Amino acid sequence: MSSFNGLGMHMGNLSRLSKAQTRSISAENFKGEKGKGAMATEGVTASAAGDLGPGWKISPCVRIEPHETFEVANIDGPGAIQHIWMTPTGNWRLSIIRIYWDGSDIPSVECPVGDFFASGWGEFAQVTSLAVCVNPGSAFNCYWEMPFRKHCRITLTNIGEEQMTLFYQVNYTLTDVPDDVAYFHAHFRRTNPIPYKQDYEVIDGIEGTGHFVGMYLAWGTNNNGWWGEGEVKFFMDGDEHPTVCTTGLEDYFCGSYNFDPTPKHDNAYVTYTTPYAGFHQVIRPSSDYKTQFRMGMYRWHVMDPIRFEKDLKVTIQALGWGYNGRWLHMQDDVASVAYWYQTLPAPKLRPLPERERLVVI
Repeated sequence: MSSFNGLGMHMGNLSRLSKAQTRSISAENFKGEKGKGAMATEGVTASAAGDLGPGWKISPCVRIEPHETFEVANIDGPGAIQHIWMTPTGNWRLSIIRIYWDGSDIPSVECPVGDFFASGWGEFAQVTSLAVCVNPGSAFNCYWEMPFRKHCRITLTNIGEEQMTLFYQVNYTLTDVPDDVAYFHAHFRRTNPIPYKQDYEVIDGIEGTGHFVGMYLAWGTNNNGWWGEGEVKFFMDGDEHPTVCTTGLEDYFCGSYNFDPTPKHDNAYVTYTTPYAGFHQVIRPSSDYKTQFRMGMYRWHVMDPIRFEKDLKVTIQALGWGYNGRWLHMQDDVASVAYWYQTLPAPKLRPLPERERLVVI
């Protein structure tokens, strides 16, 4: 998604040669070493390979035990992560992905793996965008460019009670990183329920110079009627009132009029997934034992990043349609992931909720 040579490529510079070195980490090459893939003699599928020997898909995946942290990648720089693909099994809210830059002990990325890949409700929904793609059945793909100067460490922690199977691949480049390139960050929040007459905070406490590049939102409504009248507000560099303020939730996610081409009809929401924005998931109540209405949506600020020099806070009004033409203050179950680039050191943001506050019931 970047235009400078050696890191991200796009169609306009795809023909340019570069001295950057391509590397890839997977269960077939844990360290991403040149010429060292497919050499395993032991692995999850060693018995299936029989007497075929090394090179015949002996170690295509790993098992992560309950309460175990698996190191997905440990890379010396300079370089950049270009693509992450993984297929975690089990409860996606109970697998935590963390990414650390340049030896920091504070993660710049800390999210449940499903939410990081715009899949917060634990059910498959197609995502076809520039930054994130989700394909059948749990194929999570991330194309956010993630440069680093000294070091990159990626971990996945299983905080559940069941063993997880993980197929994964991290494609990256070893190359010089220009001085004006910032570091990728992502942070998860959940509030269930939103307190009465309070805004939902997507992110606060960001300090540094950078730009906000996207948001994933998992919204579970607890009322009948329309839930998305709230404005999305960006407070930057000491703002008392927001510099950027949208006209409504569906408008921010590049939709309109309740995501409904035939207003006031039942089951009329229309999903969409596009390069920069999507309302890609609608889970409707389907039985006496499945009663919650849940939605997933994303907005990538690839063409219109939100720039900040010192600090940033992003909030959403929890507002819907009430009665007699008045707004209704919503008390819904909302989770989000904020994505942004900034200078280091990484901000020390609030910790993830405890496990029982993460789970989708």
